[in-house]
Amino acid sequence: QVQLVESGGGLVQAGGSLRVSCAASGRTFSSYSMGWFRQAPGKEREFVAAISWSSGTTYYANSVRGRFTISRDNAKNTVYLQMNSLKPEDTAVYYCAARRYLDGSSWIQDKNNYPYWGQGTQVTVSS
Repeated sequence: QVQLVESGGGLVQAGGSLRVSCAASGRTFSSYSMGWFRQAPGKEREFVAAISWSSGTTYYANSVRGRFTISRDNAKNTVYLQMNSLKPEDTAVYYCAARRYLDGSSWIQDKNNYPYWGQGTQVTVSS
């Protein structure tokens, strides 16, 4: 298994930027596909971005495409989510998720396919 710890959340003004990080344990990080999901109060947890384990192909929700960028550094066992042009509707708890050998556009964007989750980091965007 793998342990995930998010960091980098906080309070930012609308139009600002923030980068959240997810640090993973173990020495098999490169074999895990990684995803970012978010959940606002009263809403379902929704897909934000993902990056595949093999090809490095990235996927984005339509609501964040062009503003957010997911990346990974396998040498540091870390996945990042760079968030630019933040909007108040981006306010949520952001969760990192992992599943080994996960691939395919439909599979990698489905939260039900991820067995490993971090505890989340709060991102608040003020107007």
